[in-house]
Amino acid sequence: METIQKASQKQIGQFVANDFRTAAVFAKYKIDFCCNGNRTVEEACENKGIDSDILLEELQTVLNSKANQSIDYKSWPLDLLAEYIEKKHHRYVEEKIPVLRQFLDKLCKVHGERHRELLEINALFIASSKDLASHMKKEELILFPFVKNMVKAKLESGAVQSPQFGTVENPIAMMMEEHDNEGERFRKIAALSNNYTPPADACNTYKVTFAMLQEFEQDLHLHIHLENNILFPEAIRLEQQFN
Repeated sequence: METIQKASQKQIGQFVANDFRTAAVFAKYKIDFCCNGNRTVEEACENKGIDSDILLEELQTVLNSKANQSIDYKSWPLDLLAEYIEKKHHRYVEEKIPVLRQFLDKLCKVHGERHRELLEINALFIASSKDLASHMKKEELILFPFVKNMVKAKLESGAVQSPQFGTVENPIAMMMEEHDNEGERFRKIAALSNNYTPPADACNTYKVTFAMLQEFEQDLHLHIHLENNILFPEAIRLEQQFN
């Protein structure tokens, strides 16, 4: 690993892109590594009032660990990464949303009078589920096919037809803005749920729902990280090779 001073100037997204196991360290200190991965470690620590030396030592420990080596997503071809995101993360979202909406609706009916925060959590998740459905379709029908076409053209030494959206940076900017919106929504959900801690009077459905919401957020963080910190910048670099 670099010197402490050099590492502190490294962007959070770079750490996580190189080894996703470091995400757990950032999550521990409630540092957003997906939507705000373009900040340096020093900037993030100053913002949170955290000793950057302690954080960097924990990152070093993770990076030195040989056990459970993380998947090297950066080494994957872009078309494979886009396919993986769609098949794994998009499908996960599509499968979990109906279940979570059903559970949250039940919680609001049974516990909403005593726990008014459930009503706000439910409203936030409903808005998120609608926006994510639209967001993923735009990626699957517009952005990802163009990325795959670029990869194919490079392999075959061919040309890429200019897309209607002008440059790949345009849909990417829109996707990143939508990622920011989802990140903010789930920060609110985490705060309202006391970081997904069920209250003392919680029933089993309550506990399961909060556990599922936390898992959903964790999957969303990895999903956004793979796009913001790996797929999107590499797609921009690939497009520049054709200009």
